[in-house]
Parts: sequence; C-alpha cells; structure tokens
Amino acid sequence: MKQGDLVTRKSYGGDVVFKIHEFRQQQAILRGVELRLLADAPIRDLVMAPQIDPLETVGAMRPKWLEAMRRSGGAGAAPQAQSDGWQNTEQPAESSKPRPAYFELPGKVLHLDGDPNYLRKCMVLYNELRVPADGYYVGEANMADALYRLLPQLQPDIVVITGHDGLLKQRERTYGDITQLTSYKNSHNFVNAVRVARQFEKNRDALTIVAGACQSHFEALMQAGANYASSPARVLIHALDPLCVAAKVAFTPIKDTVNIVDVIGLTHSGLEGLGGIESRGSYRRGVPRIEYANRK
Repeated sequence: MKQGDLVTRKSYGGDVVFKIHEFRQQQAILRGVELRLLADAPIRDLVMAPQIDPLETVGAMRPKWLEAMRRSGGAGAAPQAQSDGWQNTEQPAESSKPRPAYFELPGKVLHLDGDPNYLRKCMVLYNELRVPADGYYVGEANMADALYRLLPQLQPDIVVITGHDGLLKQRERTYGDITQLTSYKNSHNFVNAVRVARQFEKNRDALTIVAGACQSHFEALMQAGANYASSPARVLIHALDPLCVAAKVAFTPIKDTVNIVDVIGLTHSGLEGLGGIESRGSYRRGVPRIEYANRK
C-alpha cells in the first residue's frame, strides 16, 4: 500500500473510495475520489480498491446535470432572448427594424480548489460550458492569503472556494457540538477565505461566493458572506457540485435572480448538501457583435 493508491475503510463498510494522500506514522490521510471529503484512518483499517481513478478515465465524472442545464437555458446555452427584443440574428423581426446580433459575457469565475485532480476536471467542464474561469490549486489553509492577491488582479464575478472538509472523527463518535468550527477539518479555513472575498466586495450581487466541501459548516460560511454554501445537513457532496452552482450563476442574466431550488436540485447532493440565498446572475449581453477576419 503506497501513496496514491485507492482504498476504502473497513470500519465504514467501504462506503467511500479514497486516494491515499500521505502517511503519518500508522495513520493514512485520505482524500475522497468523487466526494469532497478529507479523512484519516489507521493503515490496518484500509482495504485496497480497484485502481481505476474515475478522474483519470476518459469521459468519466460527466455530471448528469450537464445536459439538463443546457436544455433549460443555463450554462453553455444563451438564455432566451425573444421576450425582451434581443435576437441573435441579422434578420429583421416582423414589423420591426433589423436588430443587431449580440455578443455574450457570462460571469467570470475564480475557482480555488484544495484538490488538484478535482481542479483539472472542473477546468475542463468550465471550458466545455463556455464559462470563463481561472483555476488555482491552493491548500485550504492558504486560500485567504491567495484571495488577497488574486481578487484585485482578476476581478471575478463569481468565486468558488472549495476542496476537502469533514467532521473530525472524535466529534462524529461523540456527537459533539457541530455548531463549533473546531469540529471541522477545514471549515475555518473556508470561512476565513469567504471573509476576505466579502471584504473585497461587500455587495453579494456584485460578487457571488460559492463555498464549502463535504460536511462543511453551512451556517458559518453563510454568516461570513457566502451566497451558496455546503453542507446544511452535514452530508457528503460531489466533487462537481460547486461548479454546477457557479456555472448556473454565470449564465443567469443580471436582471434575474438565480432560482435556488432549481439550481441546487441539479446537484448530486441536493438541498441537504447545498443551500443559499437569493442572488442575481452575472450574464450580460451586448451589441454589436463584430466578426474579426484574419488579415494577412
């Protein structure tokens, strides 16, 4: 058994597949393969799993909500424009002057992730969904400092702050006070990062913040200034759930609020795993659309 191997835990019935991140004496530090969960376990509690990493498999971890979001006019598909006179064509509407074709400006995402494998998959999907995004692999403890530097430089519309989290093992066994940040592995780091982002931009409609991971302290993240956060019921969330919310915000027009129930209903974990407040979208349209020809 070595670093990078895929394993399960006997004591938990092999319910979650982990990758061994590192060894510390007789303990292994584990990162969830499809769930944003950070855990540790005695080496003797580990069982080898099939060594097929879904993150490295072609076409793997393709979210079920991808096509549903496109069909509903979300990410990757321009919102319906006929209702307010916009149209993406040079042909005149009936009894009206020709209207110019428009160009699109989806909201720009800054995605900080504590897991490099998840980050790579997220960046592939942002590109596929045509969501402009900058992604950085940053350890959870360093995210607040990273945002001090990156926010003024990149000026995003949406910030995703995620990685790995989880209730501390001793707290789970003794049913400790889950209202305390000290009961969580990384929630305090996410809270610090959210505070930095909210100090940079106080208006929750000017900067949308999506924060948290598996079992994160939902209430603390919301109080710190997040628009959307995990995990209201302290459940495990899928690696791509934060991306789903960010992409929907990026393609919701600025004049509309994001339908919270609809967007969270698309995620793997649902309302037990993610919650939030009414927030405006960050998608804009403009005219005229100019096609630049290559000049020799």
